Amino acid sequence: MNSRKSLDTLPHWVPPTGHALRHVGVHFDAVRIAGFLGEDVAYRLMEFTDFRAGPIVRAETGPQYHYFLLAPGAAAGHAWPAPARALGRSGGVGGGEAFVGIPALYGVTWPLDWRSRPTDDDPFVEAALLHQMVVRAVG
Repeated sequence: MNSRKSLDTLPHWVPPTGHALRHVGVHFDAVRIAGFLGEDVAYRLMEFTDFRAGPIVRAETGPQYHYFLLAPGAAAGHAWPAPARALGRSGGVGGGEAFVGIPALYGVTWPLDWRSRPTDDDPFVEAALLHQMVVRAVG
């Protein structure tokens, strides 16, 4: 996890304890990638950024999704290759509303945790860089 930098203030969309659903496209956009590919992209991104990637949420159950949190509106600026799925204001592929579970920064948050935390300097994952990493991982 990104422990080199900390937050002076808690982003309004991060719950103080446990975890909470947040509406995608309002607080952030997200790119969702399942399983090993999600872990691979997260690692590539974190390694490239010296472990200052911005917020990446990992689900420990089911398909073990990784959610890369982008600035609101940023996901629509790229054509995301399958199996990555962009979630934005219109939900994502097929439309509809989308929500992402966000864990607290500390305490018990299972089945969600932070693969990389938001920081004051990196409140979101950089969309163009994430897109490059996804293309490289699936290519």
